[in-house]
Amino acid sequence: MKTYLILAFSFFTLMLSAQQNGSVVGKLTDKELNDDPLPFANVLIKGTTMGTTSDFDGLFQIADVEPGTYTLVFSFLGYETLEIPNVVVEAGKVTEINAGLGASSVGLDEVVVTTTASKDSEIALLLQQKNALVMQEAISAEALTLKGIDDAAAAVAQISGISKQQGSSNVYVRGLGDRYQNTTMNGLSLPSNDVNKKNINLDLFGSSIIENVAVSKAYSPTFYGDFAAGNVNVDSKEYTGDGYLEVALGGGINTNAAGEEFLKSEGTSDFGFYNRYDNDPFAVVLSHGVDPESTWEPINVSGAIEGGYSFNFNDDKSRLSFFGAASFSNGFEIWEGPARDFTNVLKIDFPNVREYAYKTTTTALANVSYRINSENKIKFNSLFVNSAADRVGYYGVNGQGTNRDAILNTDEGFYVMNVQFNQDMIFVNQLTGQHIFDEKLTFDWGVGFNKVFSDEPDRKRITLENYQFALDNDNTTNPVFYTNIPFDNQRFFQSIEDDELNSFMNLGYQASEKVKFNFGYNGRRKERRFNSIRYGYDIQDRDNTPITDVNNFNSIFHYTNINIPDGEGLWNTLVLNPISNEIGNTNRPGLPENTYKGNLDIHALYATAELGLTDKLSIVPGLRVESYSQKVVYDVINISATDPGFREVYENIFLPSLNAKYSLTENSNLRASFSKTASFPEFKEAAPFVYESVTQRVGGNPDLLGGLDGNGPTYSDIYNYDLKYEWFLERGEIISLAAFAKTIKDPVNRVVAADATGTQRYFRTGEQADVYGVELELRKNLLMDADENAILSAGLNAAYTHTEQDLRDIPAGSENTFGTSFDRDSDELEGASPFIVNADLNYSPVFGNYRPKATVAFSYFSDRIFSLGAGSLGNIVERAVPTLNFVWQNAIGEHFEANLSAKNILDPDISLVREGTGIGDVIIREYNLGVNVGLTLKYKF
Repeated sequence: MKTYLILAFSFFTLMLSAQQNGSVVGKLTDKELNDDPLPFANVLIKGTTMGTTSDFDGLFQIADVEPGTYTLVFSFLGYETLEIPNVVVEAGKVTEINAGLGASSVGLDEVVVTTTASKDSEIALLLQQKNALVMQEAISAEALTLKGIDDAAAAVAQISGISKQQGSSNVYVRGLGDRYQNTTMNGLSLPSNDVNKKNINLDLFGSSIIENVAVSKAYSPTFYGDFAAGNVNVDSKEYTGDGYLEVALGGGINTNAAGEEFLKSEGTSDFGFYNRYDNDPFAVVLSHGVDPESTWEPINVSGAIEGGYSFNFNDDKSRLSFFGAASFSNGFEIWEGPARDFTNVLKIDFPNVREYAYKTTTTALANVSYRINSENKIKFNSLFVNSAADRVGYYGVNGQGTNRDAILNTDEGFYVMNVQFNQDMIFVNQLTGQHIFDEKLTFDWGVGFNKVFSDEPDRKRITLENYQFALDNDNTTNPVFYTNIPFDNQRFFQSIEDDELNSFMNLGYQASEKVKFNFGYNGRRKERRFNSIRYGYDIQDRDNTPITDVNNFNSIFHYTNINIPDGEGLWNTLVLNPISNEIGNTNRPGLPENTYKGNLDIHALYATAELGLTDKLSIVPGLRVESYSQKVVYDVINISATDPGFREVYENIFLPSLNAKYSLTENSNLRASFSKTASFPEFKEAAPFVYESVTQRVGGNPDLLGGLDGNGPTYSDIYNYDLKYEWFLERGEIISLAAFAKTIKDPVNRVVAADATGTQRYFRTGEQADVYGVELELRKNLLMDADENAILSAGLNAAYTHTEQDLRDIPAGSENTFGTSFDRDSDELEGASPFIVNADLNYSPVFGNYRPKATVAFSYFSDRIFSLGAGSLGNIVERAVPTLNFVWQNAIGEHFEANLSAKNILDPDISLVREGTGIGDVIIREYNLGVNVGLTLKYKF
């Protein structure tokens, strides 16, 4: 009604003007988004300089047009241009043209085009954000290209209140870490590819397979109840146009690694694969050495190919579309700096560590979409990701490493070589459908199956004393093995396998223009199977086994030196869990020393009502009822013999929510939201397996699932409050200000226990944590061209978050498997940065066929707690990190593109610091990543 009133008013006003010229008015609709208004499209009169752009309601007006016959031209980025000839303008009259634009098959028959939805336009997403009844923010494929963003992790870091940990895949939303987030693809849950994380590594989703990335920080019952910070959804790319093929090749260097001889694990391919999974670990130990080997020259390379094709038939009412993309990239980095193990005292100190970090990512996506007709569509997605990280670390290379438990010398010469390879293979398969039965009834559904293989095969760790003798050029003095326990020199094998089946159904009923109901179900069944095994080298006579060449341990750990059959060898292998007592644990294969199996089952029903109370005010009340069960069965070392070896919980949870939207003006909204949600423990938090790196130990705690006596909390209740103002300005511009608050009952934190081992475990550290903060987002076009396209634009988002939680002592005993204590009553929440800032400046001029785009992007997060300190010890804190990236994209003609990038220009230190030690702050790990400079060439056929 508003649209027609505006058009009528325009007509009436122009008629009264009694001028001799005429006008052209009309409305543009987006055929890609169910005929929603299409804002900011270009409307030009061909052969003249007269034109305009459509507003947020798709309305346009070209006034004071001389009488005549013209051709009207409609255009929009990513859509086919539509020309309407023979538009007659008469003196003193208004000519009305209503048209629709789409990505392809634009025709003049009734000026109507029928195609599928496209969400890769920044403007389309802003329009969706404006009209949505629930708060959401997104970054489009268009913005990914403009800002030179390579992956989904970097994409979400452009959204207010979100930061990405430099050199890591960790993403923090509103100061809350991994355990408080969810990640989905096309609305279906995604698995974690890392035992230490709940969410999948967003770095794995390259920009070539992303249509958009959306973050919902306000809860809706369609999301899983395990929700606190937000839900990140990646929409995979879907192609709907004519056939194309694009090939890209790239190369670059890292300033730390360039020109260095680089090392990696033996037995792993340069492409990130390991081919010995079918062999028993004991056979690998006997057959393959421990020394690393040389790899390619440290030149970063990347390659990608993508293409798509669509077939239209049945008079263009049906369409079958194909899209595929595959890519490979690698990266070389050298990390140098100190590493320390500070428990209640400084236990191990390596003033200098040199670590070679080699990473690869291989991604393949296939997408088949079949639009049966305008009312029915089904889509199949298949995603494969192989992510590998190879690290060769030398701890104490300057001979100054110390260990208070050293046998020969506690003042110098302690040294560790740690060589490990981690491979994560992910298979995601999804089938989704969308159906429109009539004007009132819609049905959407989806089912997915995820498979994850996460392995750390054959980690080698060799520990020496008196390493300083390897540096003195004296053949008569040499290092020796450190043999406090046989596992100081070891081979370690770890395997994780995840299976997950998940699904959703949503039935929408449009009862009236002002009322819509949604009823739905979603659920997931997930199982994780974990095992690990170690083989220790028991050195028989370390004093008479000098190490004359620290770069050739293979000469010692060769199978010919094993201490059988005559007992005169150099070493035995030991395993903790023998196959049988008759076989024994010496020089024999063994069984895994740590295993656990975790099961998670969630089934939920929900209902929402979208109520337009007035023309300006809409509310969405909702209720979700979720059945939650979780079980962890474990058999691990270093746990009490009286422990039952499992925890199992079952809960029915009621989760109400209310979202409200008030349209202050046509282009500004005021939003509010309240919800109750939950936070469930992760398998790695609940399983008491302890993972030991060189200087840190991290383990789970089964008491998170009800406590040792079964009477404790099994999950955290979370109360969420949001208030947001948003003002949509011109094309691509927005100003928004948000305030939020959260109350988390029985929060979970990682705590550095004040014991001899300094193991970090997860505890419910208090009754309540409070979170509140504000967010600001600005996007502004600073300079426009004649067609109202932005030449110079800027973006800024910033957030302040305050967190405070109460702390309580947890004594070990009848109620708790593990204990901890605090010398303070409160602290900040783990993973929370008080300040987060993201800013970017984009320059996009046009010089004929040359269309460069230059982008400078800056991000910053302030200090945040990595682990809470227990007893009198302070926290482990991750120091603030600023990041500056530059991308220069050069589109030359229609087919060729050359892109130059410089990432991590400031090259800040990555630091973890232990506070409150009694001797001042102690750096427990510090290094920098180097600057990555690269060039990528693309050609589109």
